[in-house]
Amino acid sequence: MIVSASYRTDIPAFYGDWFRRRLQAGFAQVANPYGGPSYRVPLDAGQATAFVFWTRNVLPFLPVLRQLAAADRPFVVQYTATGYPRALEERVPDMAQAVAGIRAVAEQFGRNVAVWRYDPILLSDLTPAEFHRRRFAELAAALQGSVNEVVASYLSPYRKTTRNLAAAASRHRFAWRPAGPAEMAELLADLEPIAARHGMLLTWCSQPDLGGRPARCIDVRRLSAVAGRTIAAPQKGNRPGCDCALSRDIGAYDSCPHGCVYCYAVANRAGALARYRRHDPASAGLGPPSRSPT
Repeated sequence: MIVSASYRTDIPAFYGDWFRRRLQAGFAQVANPYGGPSYRVPLDAGQATAFVFWTRNVLPFLPVLRQLAAADRPFVVQYTATGYPRALEERVPDMAQAVAGIRAVAEQFGRNVAVWRYDPILLSDLTPAEFHRRRFAELAAALQGSVNEVVASYLSPYRKTTRNLAAAASRHRFAWRPAGPAEMAELLADLEPIAARHGMLLTWCSQPDLGGRPARCIDVRRLSAVAGRTIAAPQKGNRPGCDCALSRDIGAYDSCPHGCVYCYAVANRAGALARYRRHDPASAGLGPPSRSPT
């Protein structure tokens, strides 16, 4: 079983002590975001064969990764770095720190372990298409030699995402809009050769209509290469167009305090910050149920 930790929140940045304790306990208790009772996800080496971590700041989590590596427990780190303006990303690490984090993962655990995510691509007055071409090129140059894949996707306008973006746009006086199919394809065509020049394959997450190479964020091939042995799991995506392998996620929605206004996993940013501050790292789970993205 592959454990995802987590596309619902940033466990490496904010809940590393909790995760370390759950490793010792051998399980995590997960609130069901779709209703119904909570459930246990085993974390012992006999059942959890690999991990995929999702983060914007791995630096506080490096001791836990070293612990896993020493125990021959394979993992991949899906590491988001976009360098957006603070009106969109209030509390994430700056570009230099994000680059340092990705490089640290590659240097300590190998180039196959770190996957850069330039995700989601948001078109706005603050981040027009030309911004993305320039920022993507800057980050690709800075990460050359540290990663061999970059995952991208356009913003999916869930109701909570649209609501939070509208509030931020009013507060910071900018406009945003969903990208049209033609401009999506045009920007994809521009970003692919930039990635290639820096030794990276650009893959596209859960948006097959654009014609890009499909991303597999939970990727048994990459995990097997990291492990040096076969990591097996059936393909079972999380949403239409997703090519990921089957995994069990141990995170909780509405628990990440990074403050990204486009985030699909947070309905209320102030509530997520308050929930983080109330968190008990000795608890079996990250908190009470919170609904999945809508």
